[in-house]
Amino acid sequence: MSDTTHSSAAPQPAEPGGRSVWRVFAQSVKGFNVLTGYLSAIVVVITSLVVCYGVFMRYFMDSPIDWGLELSIFLLIIATFMSAAYTQLQRGHVNIEVLEHILSPKANRVRYLIGDALSLVFCAFLAFNAWEFFLEAFEDGRITESTWGPKLWVPYLFMAIGSTALSLQLLVQIVDVLVGWKGRTHVTGPEWRE
Repeated sequence: MSDTTHSSAAPQPAEPGGRSVWRVFAQSVKGFNVLTGYLSAIVVVITSLVVCYGVFMRYFMDSPIDWGLELSIFLLIIATFMSAAYTQLQRGHVNIEVLEHILSPKANRVRYLIGDALSLVFCAFLAFNAWEFFLEAFEDGRITESTWGPKLWVPYLFMAIGSTALSLQLLVQIVDVLVGWKGRTHVTGPEWRE
């Protein structure tokens, strides 16, 4: 056997979407969003249990709870904001499907890019303001006006994290479409795993 057998094979080009810094970042963002999506589902179940407990205590035990409604609102805020990025990852937000069938693939790509870019601007603005609200509420020690009086920084923190995660997910999807990783115009759902 000669040494030419080993050197005759041409080196394989780097696979698009390899382990670059960007791909590690993108995979981390997507992994975080999947985790928070599933955790948000658990939070919704907990919220429904709190509501059922409140109804039971009010109507069957004649002993209403004063914290149930406020806790349910906080939990729904958490579930809504923390699941938004996962929903975007799955392309589960409101979409006009008929346009996808009418327009060409190139026109759909442009439509998604424009929609994602506009959404990114809005979500980044929302994230910036949510972080400001969180910091103000945390520094001032703001609480709600109820008898329970929970800290307001808790829902603001989850609003800030959720809107930041949504902004990062939109950024990842924009870059994925522009670079065209994996030969698909939209890397969504479980197929984003390498």
